[in-house]
Amino acid sequence: MAAFRSTAPHIREGIDRLAKTAVHVGLNVRHGQQVIVTAPLDAVELVRRITEHAYAAGASLVTTLYGDDDATLARYRHAPEDTFDTAATWLADGMAQGFRDDAARLAVTGGNPSLLKGQNPERVSRASRAASIANRPALEIITSFAVNWNIVAAATPAWAAEVFPGEPEDVAVTKLWEAIFAASRVNGADPVAEWAAHNEQLHRRAADLNARRFAALRFKGPGTDLTLGLADGHLWVGGSSEAKNGIVCNPNIPTEEVFTTPHAQRAEGRVRSTKPLSYQGTLIENIEVVFKDGRIVEAHATQGEDVLRRVLDTDEGARRLGEVALVPHSSPISRSGLLFRNTLFDENASSHIALGQAYSECMTEEGGRSPEDLARRGANSSLIHIDWMIGSAETDVTGVGADGGETPLMRGGEWVEAV
Repeated sequence: MAAFRSTAPHIREGIDRLAKTAVHVGLNVRHGQQVIVTAPLDAVELVRRITEHAYAAGASLVTTLYGDDDATLARYRHAPEDTFDTAATWLADGMAQGFRDDAARLAVTGGNPSLLKGQNPERVSRASRAASIANRPALEIITSFAVNWNIVAAATPAWAAEVFPGEPEDVAVTKLWEAIFAASRVNGADPVAEWAAHNEQLHRRAADLNARRFAALRFKGPGTDLTLGLADGHLWVGGSSEAKNGIVCNPNIPTEEVFTTPHAQRAEGRVRSTKPLSYQGTLIENIEVVFKDGRIVEAHATQGEDVLRRVLDTDEGARRLGEVALVPHSSPISRSGLLFRNTLFDENASSHIALGQAYSECMTEEGGRSPEDLARRGANSSLIHIDWMIGSAETDVTGVGADGGETPLMRGGEWVEAV
């Protein structure tokens, strides 16, 4: 099937602005740097514009690896049963080597959220675990922020049909592109300047939280009463950051969050999701879990509970937290009223937590950043990193100091103090 092409002039112009923003804000490509891109086939229009802007910015080589939904489905429908623990380790090793050699990483998201719906969940789980193991070396390079990297989205027919069901394909894709442009802050005449202003605001918020040095956060809302201890030497981050290779980049476009590392042993209480989690073709709804000593000891969902349980059984770290992020309910993505069924967008509509791997960039260097040092300080380790949303207009967030003193941070989903 031929890749979908956008014909409306304003969509083509928006795609070009998004591509330029991905290169100059998302990656901030350095002269002579290679770029490794992964993308679905239907994202070719955006990828070609990204490639042009990357070369114009001085990239030495842009290499794109395309994913094909039909080929992925063919595996689950026809491959022998004993092959689902196999992954392309050679390819994952090659990408990891590319990052070690300072290649920038650009991931274009936009695949069909329901692609694996109806497929054998055991096969999906086995294949996912094998892929996670194979990709662990590359993931560790990314989560340690060794190189500049970015995730950006492309509207595809399959994804658009999920977000705008019942609409003709061309109308749904156009609406999704427009929503992506708005959320990604590329509708203005100078998206690069707009992103500079947005980053500055996120930096001020992160700096304020770092200055306060809270020991824990408390979330309260319908079905939620959760206290999260923060890792020893945690660091709040938001917006653009400097990678270890010296390049300042924006890992996520869009982004509305400030985030840090919770302590893997210090989560206590109950929490309920406020938005569905789309994961491997399954919409997991109304997640409710109970934490004790940092570990999930009870887990329920009204839909997709079997998939949730498989995720939690990935490894020991899958039942512990690697990230906590604060996002105001009035964020542009929340105001859109859309459920994107894509974590890059949905996580930026709501405060959220993430199961699994912690980001070492959210830890100070004091105390060490070796795997043993990070674990001792409370940073979690896992094959997975899965964000799910717990914030809403009814959620309050309180900062708890080392002395037990409490400071209101968010009330009714909004920041108490303007920064």
